[in-house]
Amino acid sequence: MHTENFLVIGSEGQLGTEITASLRLRHGVDQVIAADLGPANPELHEAGPYVSLNVTDAKTLGEILDKYKISQVYHLAALLSVTGEKNPQLAWHVNMDGLLNVLEACRVRPAVSKVFFPSSIAVFGPHTPGIATPQFTAADPATIYGITKLAGEHLCEWYFRKYGLDVRSLRYPGIVSYKAMPGGGTTDYAIDIYRHALTEGKYTCYLGPDSRMPMMYMPDTLKATFDLMDADASKLSIRSAYNIAGFSFTPAEIAASIQANMPGFKIGYAPDFRQQIADSWPDSIDDSLARADWGWKPDYNLDAMTVDMLANLAELLPLKA
Repeated sequence: MHTENFLVIGSEGQLGTEITASLRLRHGVDQVIAADLGPANPELHEAGPYVSLNVTDAKTLGEILDKYKISQVYHLAALLSVTGEKNPQLAWHVNMDGLLNVLEACRVRPAVSKVFFPSSIAVFGPHTPGIATPQFTAADPATIYGITKLAGEHLCEWYFRKYGLDVRSLRYPGIVSYKAMPGGGTTDYAIDIYRHALTEGKYTCYLGPDSRMPMMYMPDTLKATFDLMDADASKLSIRSAYNIAGFSFTPAEIAASIQANMPGFKIGYAPDFRQQIADSWPDSIDDSLARADWGWKPDYNLDAMTVDMLANLAELLPLKA
């Protein structure tokens, strides 16, 4: 059987860390090349092959694809919503020029069979239907991050239609994980809140109590990603990015879920500029096409995630006395 070699660009981010580790478990350590700007995560760097890569450097990207005989690329490098608003020019350069470099490098290399590009619910905006947001709807992103993701979706679809490049994508909701620190996203409170609950017994949220957003627990995120990448190409009707959903909740609801396990936990609210970003995103997502095309179904709800997050973080963090 032909051995596949994988390149994970942006391997040190919240998603990249876990996709790299999961791919290595599935396919073998030596088959998965981690790539990022520099080895900020020594554990990842030492766990298997690692290369330094700035995705805006097309020449080095091509050399890595050739050297390691890469057959699948997971292109995860991007500036997220909060970080992007602070440096929009850099966000455009990294998110758009980086994606174009990846697509073009893979197009001219027949050895590359598949490319994964993560999109986001940030492609939606204030004129998007907020409840059960459909696959095809008004997309008027309110952040430079969302703008680059929407443009990226169309670019990926164009490379598929024009050149037959097998690009696959998901519109991720907020992702919650205990393994990696937050990476500059508007939904990061849903990670911070568990950490603060265990270390301080309290948390001040930068969103209001009723800010409902679609979320997903990392194990479901990985499941959705690999299920999509493993799916038969003939079953895929979407070549921009699939809507994908886990469950939706508000800061008040996640606080109540924590309090069910930690009755002394306290939450306060001090909404900041991130509230405006959150308000532009949907409350819930219709992912019926993903369910129909390749059998998507999440395993976790809010309370199951809370139990798992608290149990795993309790082993990693210095707990409140």
